[in-house]
Amino acid sequence: MQGGLPVIAVSLPGVDRGAIEGMEAAVGKRMLGLSGLEVSALGLGCMGLSYHRSANLDRDEAIALIREAVDLGVTLFDTAQVYGPFTNEQLVGDALAPVRDHVVVATKFGEVDVDGRPVVSSRPELIKQTTDASLARLGVETIDLLYQHRVDPEVPIEEVAGAVRDLIAQGKVRYFGLSEAGAQTIRRAHAIQRVAAVQSEYSLWWRRPENEVLPVCEELGIGFVPYSPLGRGFLAGAIDEHTTFDHADNRNALPRFTVEARKANQALVDRLRTIGERKGATLAQLALAWLLARATWIVPIPGTTKVHRLQENLRAATTQLTSGDLAEIEHAASEVTIVGDRYPAELEQKTNR
Repeated sequence: MQGGLPVIAVSLPGVDRGAIEGMEAAVGKRMLGLSGLEVSALGLGCMGLSYHRSANLDRDEAIALIREAVDLGVTLFDTAQVYGPFTNEQLVGDALAPVRDHVVVATKFGEVDVDGRPVVSSRPELIKQTTDASLARLGVETIDLLYQHRVDPEVPIEEVAGAVRDLIAQGKVRYFGLSEAGAQTIRRAHAIQRVAAVQSEYSLWWRRPENEVLPVCEELGIGFVPYSPLGRGFLAGAIDEHTTFDHADNRNALPRFTVEARKANQALVDRLRTIGERKGATLAQLALAWLLARATWIVPIPGTTKVHRLQENLRAATTQLTSGDLAEIEHAASEVTIVGDRYPAELEQKTNR
C-alpha cells in the first residue's frame, strides 16, 4: 500500500521507478470547494487515450497508463459518455476496477452522438437513462462526480439539477458538476442541487473563466476543474507550426491550431520557456503550477498518452512559484496576443450559457 492506495504493478517501457519514488505523496490532495469531495491536486483527463487525438493508445497501453497514474497518486479520473462514444467510459471503468473504492471517477451527460456528431440534450428522463448506461460501462454502483457536459438551452437548468438530485437520492451519483456553464446558470443550478465542481477550459492562453465563472465558484464554494490546461499540448512545447495531426484529431478543426495561428502563438511558448528554464521547470510544469497557484480549489486535469509526460505533469505539484514568478508570467502572457479562436463558432456557442 502507498498512502492508502493499493499499488497496481505494471511494466511500462521508459518508466524509472527510482525517479518516481515518493511522487504519490508529492502530488498532494485538494478539496473541490466546500463540497467535501477530496481529490489529488492534479487529475487525469482520459479523453485523449482513445478519442479525438492523433496518438490513441491500444487498450492495454491505455489501461497501463491509467494504472500508472494511480500508483503515482492520481485519484481523479475524467471521462464522458460522448468520448467514443461510450468506449472511453468502458476503458476507464476497466482500468480502475481494482482500486474503485480509492479513486474518484467523473463522467458527463448531456451530449449524445447523432450520426457521428455530438448533439446537446439534457431532458431529465434522458439524463436518468444515460446515467444508468454509464454506471454499467464504468462497472460501478455510484458515479462520484456527474457533470452536465454542455448546457441545454431547451431544458431549464433547474430541471437538470433536479434530475441529478434524484440520482443522488437514489445513490447512483455522489456529486453534481457543470461543464462550460455560465455564471448565472451555475447560480441557478446550485440553488436546486449543490454544484461540487465546474469544469471549463482554462489555461495561460484561454482565461475567460476569470471574468465571471471563477468569482462565482469562489463565492459559492464550488471547485473548479480546468480541462486542456496545457492548451491541448501547445503550452507544453510539444506542438509547433510543423506539427501534423492525424485525420481523427479534433485539433484539425480548431482555429487556434491552424499553421498560421501556431506560428504566431509560438511567441507565448518562447517567453514561458525562458521563465521555466530559470526555475528548473518544464513548460508543462510551469503552466500547471500557474493554475495550481490561482486558488486552492482549482484541480487541473491534463491528459497524455505518454508515461514520461504523466510523470512530468505531476511534478508540477511541487513546482513553487513566487509572487515574482507569477508577475513575470503575467507580463509574458500580456505581451502576446493569441491568434485564433479556441473553437469554431458553432461549438463556442454551446459554452458559457
